[in-house]
Amino acid sequence: MGSTSVTIKEKEEIISDYRCYFCFARAFERLLEKADLPEEEKSGFAKDMFGLFNNVKGNLSVPLLSRELHLLLRQYTNNPDPYKEAKKQCNDLVLGMYPSLKNIVIQSHNQFDTALRLAIAGNIIDFGIGNDFDLQATIEKVQNSDFAIDDSLQLQQALTEAKTVLYLGDNCGEMVFDKLFIETIVHPNLIYAVRGAPVINDATLEDAKYIGMDLVAGIISNGYDAPSTILEHCSSEFREVFNRADVIISKGQGNLEGLLGQTAKDVYLLLMVKCEVIADILGVKKGDFVVKKNKVLPN
Repeated sequence: MGSTSVTIKEKEEIISDYRCYFCFARAFERLLEKADLPEEEKSGFAKDMFGLFNNVKGNLSVPLLSRELHLLLRQYTNNPDPYKEAKKQCNDLVLGMYPSLKNIVIQSHNQFDTALRLAIAGNIIDFGIGNDFDLQATIEKVQNSDFAIDDSLQLQQALTEAKTVLYLGDNCGEMVFDKLFIETIVHPNLIYAVRGAPVINDATLEDAKYIGMDLVAGIISNGYDAPSTILEHCSSEFREVFNRADVIISKGQGNLEGLLGQTAKDVYLLLMVKCEVIADILGVKKGDFVVKKNKVLPN
């Protein structure tokens, strides 16, 4: 499908979706099944989780509720970074694939398009949705599928004209694919942003340095530990970079959810659609690949 004029609905119309609560409940049920906790503490967590649900006033901010739930889990498990080993495993897995992925890009007729597709394929690595994913199958699928929304040519042109590019990273493992795309872009002033502290399997500065992102881009923390980019909570340093960036690339659903209704800047959304809620927002299907230029509407 070619470029589309579909515009994301305003935040208050799309965030308060009842399905998000069920998604949270299923996700944390899976986490509790794996957690080394007594049954009574698992029950205590469940009660506290539903208490947080009840405390939501007005519209639901999915990233903020996710942050609160993961803070709660860390308190119960007494583990400041429950996904630390899983993040390293994901980074190591994709770093091991990197030479073959690089070769795919080099041998392709359109290196920008191929590297972009691989970057989107990496978005499947998401422990917030679940850790049951087939990375290799996704890599193969994205190379042979049409984008449900395809504003990639606009992105490519915008990158050639931009003085500063801000790339909002998402998950570990995925950011190795981002690194490959950034190497293909070859922009002299590209800054890669990560989370301010560990949350789920999202990338931090430590993770970015581990995979060598600092060798191909400037790296910056957004200063907050939500699995998203929530501007009002981000550091002043990050907001300064965000405000002066000519092109903003936003990876994944978490960043999309945090930016909805919060900025009038043009943002390029790169993601694999992993849930029906986001599919409905974008007017596509679950499992679709999206490159969407969007002026994210202010409230």
